Amino acid sequence: MKEDLLLKLGQKIRYERMKQNLSQETLADLADLSMTSISLLETGSSNIKFLSLYKIAKALDLNLGDFSDFKL
Repeated sequence: MKEDLLLKLGQKIRYERMKQNLSQETLADLADLSMTSISLLETGSSNIKFLSLYKIAKALDLNLGDFSDFKL
């Protein structure tokens, strides 16, 4: 279940990033995170910290709730 949730969240982050035509590097810069962190998050390989999710949401001009809008 945890792995499914992380994968779905990562897919949502990637979808929103791609929708805005941003590279992982650009999103990382905007969110003040490393590109490796973005890559690990998008593949569901890393558990995201709340603050990191907030930074990503802000960089993508989204609300935190936008990342919970998916089915498991």
